[in-house]
Amino acid sequence: MSEQPRAPVPRSPEAVDEGLDEAMIHDVVHHFYATAREDPVIGPVFRAHVPDAQWHHHLARIETFWCSTLLGTRTYDGRPMPKHLAIPELSDVHFRRWLALFRHTVEMLCPPKTAQLFVARSERIAEAFRINIAMHRKKDLVFHAPLTREPYP
Repeated sequence: MSEQPRAPVPRSPEAVDEGLDEAMIHDVVHHFYATAREDPVIGPVFRAHVPDAQWHHHLARIETFWCSTLLGTRTYDGRPMPKHLAIPELSDVHFRRWLALFRHTVEMLCPPKTAQLFVARSERIAEAFRINIAMHRKKDLVFHAPLTREPYP
């Protein structure tokens, strides 16, 4: 007997009811990263570590990540942590800016519950990345305060 593929399980039925789908995720990813790539704080990091020739492939992977995360598509198979661990200049300044730009993008493009879902997930992901990067850099985590929110620049 062959196993039936499991249907995607959306992580937030309320967001799906508001219209969260792959097209909305595509719009968020492309709008956000167009802004981020030109940002004076995080743009240089993106340009240094994701060459122009690989940019479209990178965006497609990020779309797949968010579809898996929010829509339960189970299509993302990447391992983003090692790539981020390999960026020596990555710091809280970059995470705060990334989150401020991302928050602004989703609040501008998405209905309220969907924007809240994106923001909550992005903040949890950023904290997980920060902690892993700090451990990788052998920093003391006892007094590792959570990120503060930066306003949209």
